[in-house]
Amino acid sequence: MIKSIRALMASSAAVATLWLAPSAMAQQAAPAPAPVAVPQAEGQGPAMWVIRDEDSTLYLFGSFHLLKPTTAWGQAHVDAAFSSADEIWFELSDMGNEAQAMPLIQQLGLSPDRPLSSIMTAEDIAKLDAVAQKLGANAAMFDPMRPWFVSMQLALVQLMIGGFDPNAGVEKVLMARAAAEGKPIKGFETLREQLELMAGISEEGQIAMLRASLDDLAETPDQMEKLMNAWATGNVPEIETALVTEMKAEQPEAYEALLTRRNANWTRQIKQLLEGSGTAFIAVGAAHLAGPDSVQSMLAAEGITAERVTH
Repeated sequence: MIKSIRALMASSAAVATLWLAPSAMAQQAAPAPAPVAVPQAEGQGPAMWVIRDEDSTLYLFGSFHLLKPTTAWGQAHVDAAFSSADEIWFELSDMGNEAQAMPLIQQLGLSPDRPLSSIMTAEDIAKLDAVAQKLGANAAMFDPMRPWFVSMQLALVQLMIGGFDPNAGVEKVLMARAAAEGKPIKGFETLREQLELMAGISEEGQIAMLRASLDDLAETPDQMEKLMNAWATGNVPEIETALVTEMKAEQPEAYEALLTRRNANWTRQIKQLLEGSGTAFIAVGAAHLAGPDSVQSMLAAEGITAERVTH
């Protein structure tokens, strides 16, 4: 699970909603989950930054969208920042909207008139079938899907087999906590906007993404566990190397769509938040807060400083 899969898991909050998509056929809203206790991390825990001006305080917290339920990432200073916030911001404003997910997947993730077998080589399909069989499926089940969506589904199944759980991810945990505390939940973008970004990658770019995913899954290393541990201990340089640097070099189109473009959009919205007043807690994928095109770097270019918080 390296290269493209790691980048997808840490840069797209939609993965947690996409896994729940099959249940959306019932068109019923899932009950709000109850808050859960998070095991306390040793040391400083996941990385967090703070931005302040005369009447505003904004916390930036790097999240991990899928985690193992036993992952220790809780920290007193993060809890304090969360509790002090007037509102909680995530990548998506509607991540829990399962009823909306299925129509979007049908529109953006499926292309039965242009199946995978018509746009990929026989060797590609054979590799897909070999990987799919290890997951209890076959290539034919994925044939009506667009390449970006196949990459996502394969990664999700593989990660869940390895013990990672979308419902244990940072966003799901913090959303439940915010709901329990009556804090407003807001988002920088909608599920539709996020899926349109992935679906908007060229067919060639999507095929390259899927091929990289198949290579990653065939190797089945324990790199995701290593990356999760780097996140949980606040090792931003390792996150930058594994998620940002490799993605920029190997999949520049996906990097532009999933990271650079979105970071610029969020930077504009954070500037607008600073023009107001109050305290906000912002949780976005850790990949967005690492590297030369990070949200903090873009804010710095606007004269806005984000300081690391360690205690």
